[in-house]
Amino acid sequence: MTLQLKTLEEVKEKIPVQKYPVRYPLSAYTFPEETLIHEVRLDEKFLHVDLTDGRTLSIPIWWIPTLHHADPTERAKFEINRNRTMIVWNPDTCAINEEVRISDYLGTRMTVSIQA
Repeated sequence: MTLQLKTLEEVKEKIPVQKYPVRYPLSAYTFPEETLIHEVRLDEKFLHVDLTDGRTLSIPIWWIPTLHHADPTERAKFEINRNRTMIVWNPDTCAINEEVRISDYLGTRMTVSIQA
């Protein structure tokens, strides 16, 4: 059995290509340059983080065990750090010791598991 490679021209001849006009140039789109926290609110299921670029990030509380198992009144005792990139629960002022970095919840993260 012989494998035949086709040229780009041969492929173009056999596969119809539909072209569509570009309505807006790339410069018309908004791409966030930095991710900063504007406001934070909690409900019974989510930590909602409004960002300065207009996006809202909703993180399930159960993803963060220290918050999931904490009393709701303690959850409400958070602070936004000075550079507006983390939500902090200070153990000196509440029963929770936690820092949530917003960048950790934007996009996916590759994890590696090591098995013995």
